[in-house]
Amino acid sequence: MKTPRRPKPPAIAVLCCALLAALGCGRLAYRLSTPVPQTVVPNPIDMPPVADDFLWMQVVDVVDDYFRIQRERPVQNHPGMVLEGRLDTSYRTGASLLEPWRKDSTVGFERWQSTLQSIRRRATVFVRPQGTGYSIEVVVQKELEDTDRGLQASEGVASVRTDGTLERISDSLPQTPTTLGWIPLGRDSTLEQVILQDIIGRVQQADRPTLLQH
Repeated sequence: MKTPRRPKPPAIAVLCCALLAALGCGRLAYRLSTPVPQTVVPNPIDMPPVADDFLWMQVVDVVDDYFRIQRERPVQNHPGMVLEGRLDTSYRTGASLLEPWRKDSTVGFERWQSTLQSIRRRATVFVRPQGTGYSIEVVVQKELEDTDRGLQASEGVASVRTDGTLERISDSLPQTPTTLGWIPLGRDSTLEQVILQDIIGRVQQADRPTLLQH
């Protein structure tokens, strides 16, 4: 008596298993898709002596390219007045692959994650006087949205009781997930590096020579 042959798994199932295995190697995919920064600067970083109002204008101008500024306290560093500067931004939903003009998500893993997940960020910049110089620190916090269900999931939307109790059922059901809160994911060090290097470049850039008209 011949034993029945087991049916071969369909090609779609094999493909799904291969995709799941590939998605499980998230750390490897991150290394392959994220370019290594050419230079890494300390955070916080020491800056040379410059006018305090000039330095603060550069900080505000840079951060405004990435986030909406919520509040600011300019740095003061002159005789009779030494005050730490602080700038806070509002939360901003992470830029996706379909928004290449936005700069709040860096290229690679961060932009992919902001495309596939609900991510938001905010930045805080500290400018601390140190003698005639300064120390600048950039902190970018990243959070993940916590919802009661998936976007296309139907569980928990409606349920019918079977105990015979009368229950008023509304025709309108929630169509979108409800936000329960936000899960901290730590700091976005790649974006901190981009903002810091942008500030350094603006402060240390030499003035362009002007042509004198005779």
